Amino acid sequence: MEKLLRHLFQTLGRSQAANRLAKRYGLRLGAGRFVAGETLKQSIEAVRRLNERGLIATVDHLGEFVSTEEEARLSAEMCLHTLDAIDKAGVQSNLSLKLTSLGLDLNRELCKQSMKLIVERAKSYGNFVRIDMEDYVHCQPTLDLYRELREQYDNVGVVVQAYLYRTEEDVRSLSELQANLRLVKGAYKESPDVAFSDKRDVDDNFKRLIRLQLEGGGYAAIATHDEQIVAYAKEAVKELAIPNGRFEFQMLYGIAEELQSRLVDEGYRVRVYVPFGVDWFGYFMRRLAERPANVWFVLKHMMRTTRPGKGS
Repeated sequence: MEKLLRHLFQTLGRSQAANRLAKRYGLRLGAGRFVAGETLKQSIEAVRRLNERGLIATVDHLGEFVSTEEEARLSAEMCLHTLDAIDKAGVQSNLSLKLTSLGLDLNRELCKQSMKLIVERAKSYGNFVRIDMEDYVHCQPTLDLYRELREQYDNVGVVVQAYLYRTEEDVRSLSELQANLRLVKGAYKESPDVAFSDKRDVDDNFKRLIRLQLEGGGYAAIATHDEQIVAYAKEAVKELAIPNGRFEFQMLYGIAEELQSRLVDEGYRVRVYVPFGVDWFGYFMRRLAERPANVWFVLKHMMRTTRPGKGS
């Protein structure tokens, strides 16, 4: 049953028709638990609340269905506006983005030039940009563009996914750049030809990647809500005598908030990924696919908001 639900959500997340339908209902579907809001102002307010709890953030303007170069340019402009807003508000937050939202599939050169503008703007503020990883088809193009950006900039990092067979070699290869890597399990549906299908294999590979990145000298952003992985990372940094300035834990907005606070109390740096925007449906579906138990939260939320006098 759980595998069936996971497949359903992953399929829906790629559907533009489902995305358009969801926008009619907005965050009332329950996505408000995982998405900070539909506006930049709401995301900045969410970051400020996290900062007050001792947490730092990375903000992402959601957008996965860019079909024209004009839409890609508008997405790039929003990234620039987000960096401006972060600096103006004085909140502690980086910027995260997806290359497909900047037109990677439409015009690679446009995407590259937009990335340069964004990373340059971040540099002017002393800020940092994280390139999110997408599905397997986009893995190599993403890493290629990341390498090109690193020829000019050091305030840009990228995400690698533990469920892909290739990622161990990618981490080894990127060590020559002292790359700042966000290590995640991975949330897209992939073929067993390219990805581990068993959770234990993914977890084992995740642990290997954590140690490999720490030993290689690059910054490790360990993105997990799995307390066993967190415990492993704690032991690894202790064993390898890694200073706090060379790693951090990362978690998603609205998930494992108690664990976030506990790690802050223990003296660890914890960054929360804060997504916002009207194009939230694909992200929401991936969160449900990762943990189908979240569906019951969504159903209860929908029942409350659709009762007479509550949802209109």
